[in-house]
Amino acid sequence: MTVPVALTIAGSDSGGGAGIQADLKTFAALGVHGTSAVAAVTAQNTLGVSDYIEIPLDLLRAQIDDVVSDLHPVAAKTGMLSSAAVIEVVAERIRAYRLELLVVDPVMVAKGGHRLLREDAVEALREWLLPLATVITPNLPEAAVLLGRTISSRAERELAAQDLVRLGCRAAVVKGGHAQGDADDVFFDGERLLWFEGERIETTHTHGSGCCFSAAIAAGLARGLELPQAVEQAKGFVTEAIRHALPVGRGHGPVNPTWRLDG
Repeated sequence: MTVPVALTIAGSDSGGGAGIQADLKTFAALGVHGTSAVAAVTAQNTLGVSDYIEIPLDLLRAQIDDVVSDLHPVAAKTGMLSSAAVIEVVAERIRAYRLELLVVDPVMVAKGGHRLLREDAVEALREWLLPLATVITPNLPEAAVLLGRTISSRAERELAAQDLVRLGCRAAVVKGGHAQGDADDVFFDGERLLWFEGERIETTHTHGSGCCFSAAIAAGLARGLELPQAVEQAKGFVTEAIRHALPVGRGHGPVNPTWRLDG
């Protein structure tokens, strides 16, 4: 039996809760072989990010080249890409290898508040990476930065998803975790406007939830699911990962992508 392969291009989280580490756990939990290209190495724990360094661009490029040329990932996702130069390299390799199933998680700020995307990178994200995305998965603050306006009501969230698609991506999921009240996500692919309902779980242990969600979508696409079904699966998966979050550390504990192994 052939195991589907997925690629994550993101930052490493020394606390093990988000980034590359969360992505690889999610891939494995959903029956996908995970590969990675580390774009940055962070020093962080549940209390926040204390420092990070970008991987040299030639080494980032080489990681992508070696993974794709041998392991042939069916789907890919991006996470923390901290600068315009990093985004340009990633976009160029995605185009070169025609990686058509791409989930873009526009990581901007860590749970503890540390900014992970430089100001110069926002426009690079819009210009170079969004047009390559099968789907982009911003939370409300990230969607607000990309669109240059505040977003709160359900009508504003629907319009945001539509306007993100107008920027060039094939589909958008605007996540509702930062909303008041519901935790529902809105999906738009140029034709269908769908709401995916989610239970709001009262917990501070949500570190890595966005990584888990976007990685679960990529895993679904790698396994042959249509995009709406991949999003629906990912919504249910991350809800349970939050429900079974790990109360470790003194801050925002990580969600648990391996929740199915509990008990």
